[in-house]
Amino acid sequence: MTAQPEHSGAHSPPMGTVAELRSALSTWGLPEDLAAFEAELDAADLDDLTHVREIIQAYRHRVLMRQDLQAVAAITRTADDVEAELRRKLQETAGR
Repeated sequence: MTAQPEHSGAHSPPMGTVAELRSALSTWGLPEDLAAFEAELDAADLDDLTHVREIIQAYRHRVLMRQDLQAVAAITRTADDVEAELRRKLQETAGR
């Protein structure tokens, strides 16, 4: 089982059923998330419950991440911004 992110007080939508997850994806997911979820479920062997559960958990996690302000800020950072931060941290470490 994977660790779930901590949330910054946001109320998570119900996602206890596939129908609720579909609804949450249409509201909170990226525009292509619901179609991708449906495609993955259609391609999955429904007798392989472990694989089906992994698909559901992955898309549930996407909804939860979209509600976490720190996660949204982190994934929307540009590569240049991340590179600049890493350079600053390396310089600080080298200066010690």
